[in-house]
Amino acid sequence: MTDIVKPRREQREKIRCDACPVMCYIADGRSGACDRYANKGGQLVRLDPLTILQRRVEEGGELVPFVDREGVDWDGTIVRAKDAFVTAIGAGTTYPDYKPAPFIVGSVIDGVDMVTVVTEGIFSYCGAKLKIDTDRHLGAECSTVRAAGEAVGHMTTGEYGSQMLSLGGVHHLTGGSKKEGRITCETLLSLCNGEAVELCIDDGSTLIVQAGAAPIIDGVKEERMRVGCGSATVGMFASQWQGLVDEVVVVDDHITGVVSEHQAGKVLGWPASGIRINGRKSTPGRYFQVADPGTGWGGTNLTDPLNIVGEFKPAIAKPGLSVLMVSTTGEQFAYYELDDELKPVQRPMPDRLKPSIELIEENCEPALCSVVFMGGAGGSLRAGVTTNPVQLTRSVKKSLTRVTCAGAPTYTWPGGGITVMSDVTLMPSNAFGYVPTPALVAPIEFTMCKKDYEAMGGHMGHIVPLSDALAGGIGKQNDHTLTGQRSVIAHPDVDWPMPDTRHQ
Repeated sequence: MTDIVKPRREQREKIRCDACPVMCYIADGRSGACDRYANKGGQLVRLDPLTILQRRVEEGGELVPFVDREGVDWDGTIVRAKDAFVTAIGAGTTYPDYKPAPFIVGSVIDGVDMVTVVTEGIFSYCGAKLKIDTDRHLGAECSTVRAAGEAVGHMTTGEYGSQMLSLGGVHHLTGGSKKEGRITCETLLSLCNGEAVELCIDDGSTLIVQAGAAPIIDGVKEERMRVGCGSATVGMFASQWQGLVDEVVVVDDHITGVVSEHQAGKVLGWPASGIRINGRKSTPGRYFQVADPGTGWGGTNLTDPLNIVGEFKPAIAKPGLSVLMVSTTGEQFAYYELDDELKPVQRPMPDRLKPSIELIEENCEPALCSVVFMGGAGGSLRAGVTTNPVQLTRSVKKSLTRVTCAGAPTYTWPGGGITVMSDVTLMPSNAFGYVPTPALVAPIEFTMCKKDYEAMGGHMGHIVPLSDALAGGIGKQNDHTLTGQRSVIAHPDVDWPMPDTRHQ
């Protein structure tokens, strides 16, 4: 009997990717754990296209139509060098630490030799700051914020007309359980890429937040941001109420305003009404802590605003005295008149007062969620720029080097290191990636004069002309292949990333 020999299954050759600390072994035709790199016939390829930012103004001064965060596919034409900026999206990383940045691009701007160093940074020390335009109470300060049940951040100090959340950071990414780190990374990635995310605040609200969209709070879409605190509202609109009503109370969780006592009323010669407010008086016409925080009138827990009104002073108040109570967004309002016992009785809103309420509403901006990426350019990333990393830090602090994220402007914090913040809505779509260490992968670019780059110990031998980069060329230090390019029109609110060289 002849033995049957089974044909051996051909083994796909695996290659090792060193683009991040995970060091995946990737089989032919498969991608790594990050879905950013793949094995194509034994060659490591970068799956996301290199993104080129294109200037909005063409020859003749005509504006290129704005393209939103979805961008446009590259049509194969070469973008003119003077109108192009190579972003870090799709460029690759500096990992391992000794490797120069994937793209070190040389260009000439207004006769000045410039260098832009382009890197996708791997950020374990990163997070997102969320500004949520609402005066509603979302949760106590320092309350834990959760996504999919895992702690991903906390409520922080409420700022003017907005509630603030701080998400991510190294302790959530690496200091908790494996699941906590994974969920934190997923949450940051979704938010920074402009996707909607559901967040729950311990003993507080459930939110759906998305950069550039109105927040949804406990299932209700927030429509407007308050015009100001109660005191500010009185100051802005006191003259609109003069002669139409005897008293106005603007209810606010932070500072409730009373027009007859307020300095704005005094300047107008507003007579006293004899009203008493239950709260801690700060200065005339300004009251703190009139009620507990909540989702009612002016961010308080009030459903009946009369709960903050005490007995009127009989020596001053008279029957028939009229009182308007309104919130800081104009969403809640009520009109009262005192009866013979000086008790406020609600009456229909007089037509004469409706325009002033509409004016408050008109002056309220639409409620939005803002997502600001925050990360620090550490040692390995800086080493991709220069052989002496501290020189890059000093150059940034001296404003010799401009830092951008996917071409979007950044704010660099004072003090040590290069800690930057950038509005994600100003970046092209899908600007962020991840690696399952876990860490966020974020685009970052450093632009400076060539002479300053050389002075800081930059990798001069790795500079490639901008024209080569636009034509698909890759730096000599790269060990992977790009799969393509895409051209995206710059956001209309973003100044061109290349600095003004006229004063260099």
